[in-house]
Amino acid sequence: MQEENRWRAVVRRDHQLDGTFVYAVRSTGIYCRPSCPARHPRREQVVFFAVPEAAERAGFRPCRRCQPRLEAARTPQLALVRQVCRYLEGHIDSLPALSRLSGAVGASPHHLQRTFKRHMGISPRQYADALRLASFKGKLRNGQPITDAIYEAGYGASSRLYERAPTQLGMTPATYRRGGRGIRIGYTVVAGPWGKLLAAATARGVCAVSLGDSESELEAALRSEFPEAEIQRDEAGLGRWAGAIVKHLDGRQPSLSLPLDVRATAFQWRVWQELRAIPRGSTRSYGEIARALGNPGAARAVARACAANPVAVVIPCHRVVREDGGAGGYRWGAERKRLLLEREKACRE
Repeated sequence: MQEENRWRAVVRRDHQLDGTFVYAVRSTGIYCRPSCPARHPRREQVVFFAVPEAAERAGFRPCRRCQPRLEAARTPQLALVRQVCRYLEGHIDSLPALSRLSGAVGASPHHLQRTFKRHMGISPRQYADALRLASFKGKLRNGQPITDAIYEAGYGASSRLYERAPTQLGMTPATYRRGGRGIRIGYTVVAGPWGKLLAAATARGVCAVSLGDSESELEAALRSEFPEAEIQRDEAGLGRWAGAIVKHLDGRQPSLSLPLDVRATAFQWRVWQELRAIPRGSTRSYGEIARALGNPGAARAVARACAANPVAVVIPCHRVVREDGGAGGYRWGAERKRLLLEREKACRE
């Protein structure tokens, strides 16, 4: 089902589609079933997931009002995906081989792997890795010693966790345990035809680029994303990078290559690398990106990876459109996406 059809089902509070998907709201961090009686969010705040487990893997929590986890999947394939998710959730400390996993859920390894990737956008192994990392992060947030958290989360050796820390945590485990305390983030805000643009960076690289109408709202969102970090306005330090982004948007700097300090799953990184390969002034569909990744059924997962992109323009998720050529959703607003695409096309011509 296409995303706009899903959105219409949410607007109708369609009980018949409960169990076929869930929708999540970025501003609240909550996901619901289509028929949830809660007040409707703004469309640009909504992302869709095939199963509750996918929403939770993305960081959303279930609605207490409509209890979406209690709704059984209506199709055998989704039932299989949920069965695999539940099994992996119960075996975080020991990643099962695909053959063992397939035996536990009663499906052939090939069918299990293909079905799971089609609906979740990642393999069972990658899902299990994400569960293990989430367990580790939760233990750190609860104040557990790092060494104990590493082994209780199922990492056989500390090296396995530390080698992934830069991309999956965005910082060292010790810094994450402190809620980001000790990390210094500078930022600046510039204006243009697209509205306001906030660029922020750590000592390692750009950690956020956001677009909006209000400078105060962009600053508040940055502080909410990094609540324990030391955040200061730094026009001098960020001016060069912000200037490069502005020149890129104005067509004066065709390519844009800045160091990044962002957190991402393995699948998100693969999607973002494909986005950065799209030529300026060109577009690709979500399906084309999925096929380029060798996973034609992952168009929805590609859309979710685009929605999770924390550095607008630097990772050009605005260049990804629907199969029918429509603009599709955009974290910073559909009208802003249309403007960015029109300006890039004009600069190319």
